[in-house]
Amino acid sequence: MSIWLRKSFFILLSILTFGLVSPSQAFLNEDSHTLAKSNGKPSTVESTREEELEEESVISREAFIESMVVQAEKNAYEKFGTKIKPVIENEFKSFILPKIEKAIVETATQFPEEDLTSLIISEVPQYAKTEKIFHIYDNRSGEDVIRFHVRKDNPPKEGYYFNFHYHTVHDQFQAHHDLGNIYWDKNTPPQWRTVS
Repeated sequence: MSIWLRKSFFILLSILTFGLVSPSQAFLNEDSHTLAKSNGKPSTVESTREEELEEESVISREAFIESMVVQAEKNAYEKFGTKIKPVIENEFKSFILPKIEKAIVETATQFPEEDLTSLIISEVPQYAKTEKIFHIYDNRSGEDVIRFHVRKDNPPKEGYYFNFHYHTVHDQFQAHHDLGNIYWDKNTPPQWRTVS
């Protein structure tokens, strides 16, 4: 249909229905797409938007790592709760978190950048007795890639320690990759996620 005929149809439709019914947006936008296209190629506006969408779907390795480390710290503090966090926060931040970051970097290097957007950090479990801090899993398959845990250890006559470690998919999560220990006290620590 010619542009003149379409505009006439729109005006006629508006007059006949007193503006109560309007043509669909697809019909109205067709004109702008028809004018923007030449020789069957998308306009520069359309191709620019497609490029932007492609760029948004790929995250840089550095941005991925930074995002994961921020979320890892947040999840750890959520697991610790307000009773444990103030006691171990400084040691965790200076000693354990850099090792978590290193493990995340090693994991990220095993994936092409276009696949990093599929790697997601899991939620902190509600159940207080589990070791899980968080897992990083592939959103497409639902399979874990790396699991970060903390366990309460009580060696005889030494008091309580928090043992931070992780497991990877490469050995079916069997090996225990140690991140370090943080001493708590001789007294039993509170349950995870306990608030003051």
